[in-house]
Amino acid sequence: MAEEGPGQDDRLPADARLDSLEQRLAEAQKKEAVRTGKGPAQDANEQLGNRVLATLIGGLLGGTIVGWALDQLLGTWPMLFITLMVLGTVSGFWSIIKMSNAKTKRDQ
Repeated sequence: MAEEGPGQDDRLPADARLDSLEQRLAEAQKKEAVRTGKGPAQDANEQLGNRVLATLIGGLLGGTIVGWALDQLLGTWPMLFITLMVLGTVSGFWSIIKMSNAKTKRDQ
């Protein structure tokens, strides 16, 4: 009768070349997954961190650019620039606070 195993003698030591081949194959599969965009998905915390960063930078840059443009248009140089930069930063932080409170309420 045929045995159910792979036909190798279990008493023999494992071949180091096979172990090396398995390691290289695993590394190549990881690299290919990253290259094709099929790598491990981002977890929720990483997504939230990216969203917080984008919100903060967007508020700051948005307020700064609009303030600079209005100052150039109206000739009121640093007043609107500084005011809208501060308001943009405050709105960014306010949005982050709302995001964190919404996540806390959802978890409860």
